[in-house]
Amino acid sequence: MIRIPATNKDFLKNLSFIDLFAGIGGFRYALESFNCKCVFSSEWDKYCQLNYSKNFGQIPHGDITKIDEKEIKPHNILVGGFPCQAFSISGKQKGFDDTRGTLFFDIARIADYHHPEIMLLENVKNLERHDNGQTLETIINTIHEIGYNVFTKVLKASDYELPQSRERIFFACFDKKLNISNFHFPKPSEHIVCLQDLLEPEENVPRECYINRNDIDVYGSRLLNLNLFSELPNRPVQIGKINKGGQGERIYDPKGHAITLSAYGGGPGGKTGAYLINEKIRKLTPRECARVQGFPETHILDESRPRCYTQFGNSVPVNILQFILKKINSTLKENEIHLSPR
Repeated sequence: MIRIPATNKDFLKNLSFIDLFAGIGGFRYALESFNCKCVFSSEWDKYCQLNYSKNFGQIPHGDITKIDEKEIKPHNILVGGFPCQAFSISGKQKGFDDTRGTLFFDIARIADYHHPEIMLLENVKNLERHDNGQTLETIINTIHEIGYNVFTKVLKASDYELPQSRERIFFACFDKKLNISNFHFPKPSEHIVCLQDLLEPEENVPRECYINRNDIDVYGSRLLNLNLFSELPNRPVQIGKINKGGQGERIYDPKGHAITLSAYGGGPGGKTGAYLINEKIRKLTPRECARVQGFPETHILDESRPRCYTQFGNSVPVNILQFILKKINSTLKENEIHLSPR
Protein backbone atom coordinates (compact mmCIF):
# COMPACT_ATOMS: atom_id res chain seq x y z
CA MET A 1 0.00 0.00 0.00
CA ILE A 2 1.05 3.58 -0.55
CA ARG A 3 0.49 6.42 1.88
CA ILE A 4 -2.15 8.89 0.72
CA PRO A 5 -1.69 12.58 1.66
CA ALA A 6 -4.78 14.17 3.15
CA THR A 7 -5.18 16.51 0.17
CA ASN A 8 -5.49 13.51 -2.14
CA LYS A 9 -8.47 12.04 -0.30
CA ASP A 10 -10.43 15.02 0.98
CA PHE A 11 -13.33 14.65 -1.49
CA LEU A 12 -13.72 10.92 -0.70
CA LYS A 13 -13.30 11.21 3.06
CA ASN A 14 -16.17 9.73 5.12
CA LEU A 15 -18.02 8.38 2.09
CA SER A 16 -19.62 4.95 2.52
CA PHE A 17 -18.99 1.93 0.30
CA ILE A 18 -20.05 -1.68 -0.19
CA ASP A 19 -17.52 -4.41 -0.91
CA LEU A 20 -18.91 -7.05 -3.30
CA PHE A 21 -17.05 -10.27 -4.21
CA ALA A 22 -14.84 -9.07 -1.39
CA GLY A 23 -12.29 -11.91 -1.29
CA ILE A 24 -9.85 -11.08 1.51
CA GLY A 25 -10.31 -7.32 1.34
CA GLY A 26 -8.11 -5.76 -1.36
CA PHE A 27 -10.74 -3.16 -2.27
CA ARG A 28 -11.46 -2.48 1.38
CA TYR A 29 -7.82 -1.75 2.21
CA ALA A 30 -7.71 0.76 -0.64
CA LEU A 31 -10.98 2.51 0.27
CA GLU A 32 -10.18 2.65 3.97
CA SER A 33 -6.85 4.33 3.16
CA PHE A 34 -9.04 7.21 1.91
CA ASN A 35 -11.03 7.19 5.15
CA CYS A 36 -14.09 5.69 3.51
CA LYS A 37 -16.43 3.53 5.60
CA CYS A 38 -17.57 0.02 4.65
CA VAL A 39 -21.27 -0.53 5.34
CA PHE A 40 -21.75 -3.93 3.67
CA SER A 41 -19.62 -6.77 2.28
CA SER A 42 -20.34 -10.01 0.47
CA GLU A 43 -18.14 -13.06 -0.23
CA TRP A 44 -19.26 -16.65 -0.72
CA ASP A 45 -15.99 -18.52 -0.01
CA LYS A 46 -15.95 -19.59 3.65
CA TYR A 47 -12.17 -19.34 4.06
CA CYS A 48 -12.10 -15.87 2.55
CA GLN A 49 -14.95 -14.94 4.89
CA LEU A 50 -12.94 -16.11 7.90
CA ASN A 51 -9.82 -14.27 6.79
CA TYR A 52 -11.82 -11.11 6.06
CA SER A 53 -13.33 -11.34 9.53
CA LYS A 54 -9.90 -11.67 11.16
CA ASN A 55 -8.66 -8.55 9.40
CA PHE A 56 -11.73 -6.31 9.47
CA GLY A 57 -13.82 -7.62 12.34
CA GLN A 58 -16.82 -8.32 10.11
CA ILE A 59 -17.95 -11.56 8.49
CA PRO A 60 -19.10 -10.81 4.93
CA HIS A 61 -22.58 -11.83 3.88
CA GLY A 62 -22.66 -14.94 1.69
CA ASP A 63 -23.92 -15.63 -1.82
CA ILE A 64 -24.74 -12.27 -3.40
CA THR A 65 -27.38 -13.86 -5.65
CA LYS A 66 -29.46 -14.61 -2.54
CA ILE A 67 -29.20 -11.14 -1.01
CA ASP A 68 -32.10 -8.73 -1.49
CA GLU A 69 -30.77 -5.36 -2.62
CA LYS A 70 -33.32 -3.69 -0.34
CA GLU A 71 -31.51 -5.16 2.68
CA ILE A 72 -28.23 -3.45 1.76
CA LYS A 73 -27.52 -0.09 3.38
CA PRO A 74 -27.39 3.07 1.24
CA HIS A 75 -23.86 3.86 0.06
CA ASN A 76 -21.83 6.32 -2.02
CA ILE A 77 -19.46 3.86 -3.66
CA LEU A 78 -19.86 0.30 -4.93
CA VAL A 79 -16.70 -1.75 -5.53
CA GLY A 80 -16.03 -5.30 -6.62
CA GLY A 81 -13.94 -7.65 -8.70
CA PHE A 82 -16.78 -9.66 -10.17
CA PRO A 83 -16.20 -13.14 -11.65
CA CYS A 84 -16.38 -13.17 -15.44
CA GLN A 85 -18.85 -15.88 -16.32
CA ALA A 86 -19.60 -16.64 -19.95
CA PHE A 87 -22.56 -14.54 -21.08
CA SER A 88 -24.87 -17.12 -22.58
CA ILE A 89 -26.73 -14.58 -24.72
CA SER A 90 -24.10 -11.85 -25.04
CA GLY A 91 -23.83 -10.07 -28.34
CA LYS A 92 -27.59 -9.72 -28.86
CA GLN A 93 -27.53 -6.06 -27.82
CA LYS A 94 -30.20 -6.47 -25.17
CA GLY A 95 -28.37 -4.42 -22.54
CA PHE A 96 -29.65 -5.10 -19.04
CA ASP A 97 -31.45 -8.28 -20.14
CA ASP A 98 -28.20 -9.74 -21.49
CA THR A 99 -26.63 -9.72 -18.01
CA ARG A 100 -29.35 -11.71 -16.26
CA GLY A 101 -28.08 -15.07 -15.07
CA THR A 102 -24.54 -13.78 -14.58
CA LEU A 103 -22.94 -12.49 -11.40
CA PHE A 104 -22.47 -9.09 -13.00
CA PHE A 105 -26.26 -8.79 -12.94
CA ASP A 106 -26.10 -8.69 -9.14
CA ILE A 107 -23.89 -5.62 -9.32
CA ALA A 108 -26.28 -4.07 -11.82
CA ARG A 109 -29.43 -4.75 -9.79
CA ILE A 110 -27.87 -3.38 -6.58
CA ALA A 111 -26.56 -0.27 -8.35
CA ASP A 112 -29.90 0.21 -10.12
CA TYR A 113 -31.70 0.19 -6.76
CA HIS A 114 -29.29 2.23 -4.60
CA HIS A 115 -27.66 4.29 -7.32
CA PRO A 116 -24.32 5.01 -5.61
CA GLU A 117 -22.54 8.00 -7.10
CA ILE A 118 -19.42 5.98 -7.97
CA MET A 119 -18.64 2.40 -8.94
CA LEU A 120 -15.14 0.95 -9.24
CA LEU A 121 -14.97 -2.54 -10.73
CA GLU A 122 -12.19 -4.92 -11.77
CA ASN A 123 -11.86 -7.98 -13.97
CA VAL A 124 -9.34 -10.00 -15.96
CA LYS A 125 -7.69 -8.39 -18.97
CA ASN A 126 -9.18 -11.02 -21.28
CA LEU A 127 -12.63 -9.58 -20.67
CA GLU A 128 -11.75 -7.07 -23.39
CA ARG A 129 -11.56 -9.84 -25.99
CA HIS A 130 -14.19 -12.24 -24.66
CA ASP A 131 -16.74 -13.07 -27.36
CA ASN A 132 -14.98 -10.66 -29.74
CA GLY A 133 -15.59 -7.75 -27.37
CA GLN A 134 -19.33 -8.33 -27.14
CA THR A 135 -19.24 -9.23 -23.45
CA LEU A 136 -17.46 -5.99 -22.53
CA GLU A 137 -19.84 -4.01 -24.73
CA THR A 138 -22.81 -5.63 -23.01
CA ILE A 139 -21.44 -4.79 -19.57
CA ILE A 140 -20.78 -1.16 -20.55
CA ASN A 141 -24.23 -0.86 -22.15
CA THR A 142 -25.82 -2.23 -18.99
CA ILE A 143 -24.02 0.27 -16.77
CA HIS A 144 -25.02 3.08 -19.14
CA GLU A 145 -28.61 1.89 -19.08
CA ILE A 146 -28.88 2.16 -15.29
CA GLY A 147 -27.56 5.72 -15.32
CA TYR A 148 -23.74 5.85 -15.35
CA ASN A 149 -20.93 7.19 -17.49
CA VAL A 150 -18.34 4.43 -17.83
CA PHE A 151 -14.58 4.60 -18.36
CA THR A 152 -12.43 1.50 -18.77
CA LYS A 153 -8.72 0.79 -19.05
CA VAL A 154 -6.30 -2.10 -18.65
CA LEU A 155 -3.67 -1.28 -16.04
CA LYS A 156 -0.58 -3.24 -14.98
CA ALA A 157 0.56 -3.58 -11.38
CA SER A 158 4.19 -3.14 -12.49
CA ASP A 159 3.38 0.47 -13.40
CA TYR A 160 2.05 1.34 -9.96
CA GLU A 161 4.84 0.55 -7.52
CA LEU A 162 4.22 -3.18 -7.23
CA PRO A 163 6.74 -5.73 -8.55
CA GLN A 164 4.21 -7.96 -10.28
CA SER A 165 3.36 -8.25 -13.95
CA ARG A 166 -0.40 -8.33 -13.46
CA GLU A 167 -2.79 -6.75 -15.98
CA ARG A 168 -6.44 -6.16 -15.16
CA ILE A 169 -9.27 -4.13 -16.67
CA PHE A 170 -10.82 -1.47 -14.44
CA PHE A 171 -14.19 0.27 -14.69
CA ALA A 172 -14.63 3.75 -13.22
CA CYS A 173 -18.35 4.60 -13.31
CA PHE A 174 -19.99 7.87 -12.34
CA ASP A 175 -23.65 8.73 -11.87
CA LYS A 176 -24.67 10.71 -14.96
CA LYS A 177 -26.10 13.38 -12.68
CA LEU A 178 -22.51 14.26 -11.69
CA ASN A 179 -21.85 15.31 -15.30
CA ILE A 180 -18.40 13.73 -15.37
CA SER A 181 -17.94 13.22 -19.10
CA ASN A 182 -14.18 12.79 -19.08
CA PHE A 183 -12.08 10.70 -16.71
CA HIS A 184 -8.40 9.86 -17.13
CA PHE A 185 -6.94 6.82 -15.42
CA PRO A 186 -3.67 7.42 -13.56
CA LYS A 187 -0.39 7.57 -15.47
CA PRO A 188 2.28 5.01 -14.54
CA SER A 189 4.37 5.91 -11.53
CA GLU A 190 8.01 6.86 -12.10
CA HIS A 191 9.04 4.96 -8.96
CA ILE A 192 10.40 1.55 -9.97
CA VAL A 193 10.47 -1.31 -7.49
CA CYS A 194 11.78 -4.87 -7.73
CA LEU A 195 10.77 -8.17 -6.18
CA GLN A 196 14.03 -8.33 -4.25
CA ASP A 197 12.90 -5.36 -2.14
CA LEU A 198 9.96 -7.35 -0.76
CA LEU A 199 11.56 -10.69 0.04
CA GLU A 200 11.47 -12.23 3.49
CA PRO A 201 14.64 -13.19 5.38
CA GLU A 202 15.77 -16.68 4.42
CA GLU A 203 15.08 -18.00 7.91
CA ASN A 204 11.38 -17.15 7.47
CA VAL A 205 10.97 -19.14 4.25
CA PRO A 206 9.17 -22.50 4.74
CA ARG A 207 11.08 -25.47 3.36
CA GLU A 208 8.05 -26.32 1.22
CA CYS A 209 8.79 -23.24 -0.88
CA TYR A 210 12.11 -24.60 -2.13
CA ILE A 211 12.36 -26.52 -5.39
CA ASN A 212 14.98 -29.25 -5.45
CA ARG A 213 15.19 -31.11 -8.76
CA ASN A 214 17.86 -32.44 -11.07
CA ASP A 215 16.41 -30.83 -14.21
CA ILE A 216 17.00 -27.17 -13.24
CA ASP A 217 18.88 -25.05 -15.76
CA VAL A 218 19.96 -21.48 -14.88
CA TYR A 219 21.29 -19.42 -17.78
CA GLY A 220 24.60 -18.14 -16.40
CA SER A 221 25.29 -15.58 -19.13
CA ARG A 222 21.84 -14.02 -18.93
CA LEU A 223 22.10 -13.80 -15.17
CA LEU A 224 25.43 -11.97 -15.56
CA ASN A 225 23.87 -9.49 -17.98
CA LEU A 226 21.06 -8.79 -15.54
CA ASN A 227 23.54 -8.10 -12.77
CA LEU A 228 25.15 -5.47 -14.99
CA PHE A 229 21.90 -3.62 -15.73
CA SER A 230 22.20 0.08 -14.92
CA GLU A 231 18.47 0.23 -14.19
CA LEU A 232 16.07 -2.25 -12.65
CA PRO A 233 13.87 -4.00 -15.22
CA ASN A 234 10.19 -3.12 -14.74
CA ARG A 235 9.14 -6.64 -15.74
CA PRO A 236 9.84 -10.31 -14.98
CA VAL A 237 13.20 -11.51 -16.34
CA GLN A 238 13.53 -15.22 -17.04
CA ILE A 239 16.98 -16.59 -16.20
CA GLY A 240 16.38 -20.32 -16.29
CA LYS A 241 13.99 -23.20 -16.57
CA ILE A 242 12.87 -26.41 -14.92
CA ASN A 243 12.25 -29.40 -17.14
CA LYS A 244 11.23 -28.00 -20.55
CA GLY A 245 10.38 -24.50 -19.35
CA GLY A 246 6.63 -24.77 -19.71
CA GLN A 247 3.96 -23.14 -17.58
CA GLY A 248 5.16 -23.02 -13.96
CA GLU A 249 8.62 -24.21 -15.04
CA ARG A 250 10.36 -20.87 -15.68
CA ILE A 251 12.87 -19.33 -13.29
CA TYR A 252 13.05 -15.55 -12.78
CA ASP A 253 15.50 -13.14 -11.19
CA PRO A 254 14.28 -11.18 -8.14
CA LYS A 255 15.86 -7.99 -9.51
CA GLY A 256 12.94 -7.98 -11.93
CA HIS A 257 9.27 -8.47 -11.17
CA ALA A 258 7.16 -11.43 -10.16
CA ILE A 259 4.92 -13.03 -12.72
CA THR A 260 1.16 -12.73 -12.29
CA LEU A 261 0.08 -14.51 -9.13
CA SER A 262 -2.44 -17.18 -10.01
CA ALA A 263 -5.14 -19.01 -8.10
CA TYR A 264 -4.86 -22.03 -10.40
CA GLY A 265 -1.21 -22.21 -11.54
CA GLY A 266 0.55 -25.56 -11.74
CA GLY A 267 4.06 -26.88 -12.26
CA PRO A 268 6.99 -26.59 -9.84
CA GLY A 269 6.53 -22.82 -9.60
CA GLY A 270 2.92 -23.34 -8.62
CA LYS A 271 0.82 -20.23 -8.22
CA THR A 272 3.73 -17.80 -7.66
CA GLY A 273 6.43 -18.63 -10.18
CA ALA A 274 9.98 -19.83 -9.40
CA TYR A 275 12.86 -17.49 -8.53
CA LEU A 276 16.61 -17.75 -7.96
CA ILE A 277 17.09 -16.30 -4.48
CA ASN A 278 20.27 -16.69 -2.45
CA GLU A 279 21.52 -19.30 -4.92
CA LYS A 280 18.38 -21.41 -4.39
CA ILE A 281 15.28 -21.92 -6.48
CA ARG A 282 12.01 -21.32 -4.69
CA LYS A 283 8.45 -20.12 -4.86
CA LEU A 284 7.30 -16.99 -3.07
CA THR A 285 6.06 -17.18 0.49
CA PRO A 286 2.49 -16.14 1.40
CA ARG A 287 3.79 -12.92 2.98
CA GLU A 288 5.74 -12.09 -0.17
CA CYS A 289 2.57 -12.68 -2.20
CA ALA A 290 0.75 -10.26 0.10
CA ARG A 291 3.44 -7.67 -0.50
CA VAL A 292 3.42 -7.94 -4.29
CA GLN A 293 -0.36 -7.41 -4.16
CA GLY A 294 0.06 -4.29 -2.02
CA PHE A 295 -1.47 -5.71 1.18
CA PRO A 296 -0.24 -4.11 4.41
CA GLU A 297 2.16 -5.87 6.75
CA THR A 298 -0.62 -5.95 9.34
CA HIS A 299 -2.72 -8.26 7.15
CA ILE A 300 -3.31 -11.55 8.97
CA LEU A 301 -2.59 -14.47 6.65
CA ASP A 302 -4.72 -17.58 6.34
CA GLU A 303 -3.16 -20.40 8.36
CA SER A 304 -3.05 -22.58 5.23
CA ARG A 305 -0.22 -21.79 2.80
CA PRO A 306 -2.06 -23.30 -0.23
CA ARG A 307 -5.16 -21.25 0.61
CA CYS A 308 -3.01 -18.11 0.88
CA TYR A 309 -1.73 -18.66 -2.64
CA THR A 310 -5.27 -19.05 -3.96
CA GLN A 311 -6.52 -16.00 -2.08
CA PHE A 312 -3.76 -13.71 -3.30
CA GLY A 313 -4.01 -15.15 -6.79
CA ASN A 314 -7.63 -14.00 -6.82
CA SER A 315 -6.97 -10.64 -5.16
CA VAL A 316 -6.80 -7.17 -6.65
CA PRO A 317 -3.58 -5.10 -6.46
CA VAL A 318 -4.23 -2.55 -3.72
CA ASN A 319 -1.83 0.06 -5.10
CA ILE A 320 -3.61 0.31 -8.45
CA LEU A 321 -6.88 0.96 -6.66
CA GLN A 322 -5.24 3.68 -4.59
CA PHE A 323 -3.89 5.39 -7.70
CA ILE A 324 -7.34 5.23 -9.32
CA LEU A 325 -9.01 6.58 -6.19
CA LYS A 326 -6.57 9.50 -6.14
CA LYS A 327 -7.69 10.32 -9.69
CA ILE A 328 -11.35 9.99 -8.72
CA ASN A 329 -10.74 12.32 -5.78
CA SER A 330 -9.02 14.91 -7.99
CA THR A 331 -11.79 14.59 -10.60
CA LEU A 332 -14.42 15.37 -7.96
CA LYS A 333 -12.30 18.27 -6.78
CA GLU A 334 -11.78 19.71 -10.28
CA ASN A 335 -15.52 19.57 -10.92
CA GLU A 336 -16.31 20.94 -7.44
CA ILE A 337 -18.46 17.93 -6.64
CA HIS A 338 -19.06 17.53 -2.91
CA LEU A 339 -20.78 14.27 -2.08
CA SER A 340 -22.71 13.86 1.16
CA PRO A 341 -21.96 10.68 3.11
CA ARG A 342 -24.88 8.29 3.10
